[in-house]
Amino acid sequence: MKINKKIIEELTGYLKEFNLTEIEYAEGSTKVKVSRSISSPSIAPSEVKKKQEIIDSSGTNITSPIVGTAYLAAEPGGKKFVEVGQKIKKGQTVMIVEAMKTMNHVPSTQEGIVSKILVKDGEPVEFGQPLISIK
Repeated sequence: MKINKKIIEELTGYLKEFNLTEIEYAEGSTKVKVSRSISSPSIAPSEVKKKQEIIDSSGTNITSPIVGTAYLAAEPGGKKFVEVGQKIKKGQTVMIVEAMKTMNHVPSTQEGIVSKILVKDGEPVEFGQPLISIK
């Protein structure tokens, strides 16, 4: 079997041009699959740094127990679990973090008043990232 380097080079170019991780090409009985690993360490730390700058240091932060997507309500357009200024009890659900199609309720770790909501609805969150601040 003779490998057509031109096809591989062209597919590799498409990976870079369109920022893809994998591309597959088939013609007749010939199949070529090219893939690469994308890591963008410059994106995540800058976003986390921005989020850390807005953390309220005078209160207690409730953090994300997992990596996922934060939701402020049980359903789109529904009533939010908590609002700024609302008094909450220990164990009360303050948010949902979805990971791998599983909705994980995030409980309050203490009683207090919500002073800030640090994430937006539908925003990706990291493990340990502050979600809300309570006083």
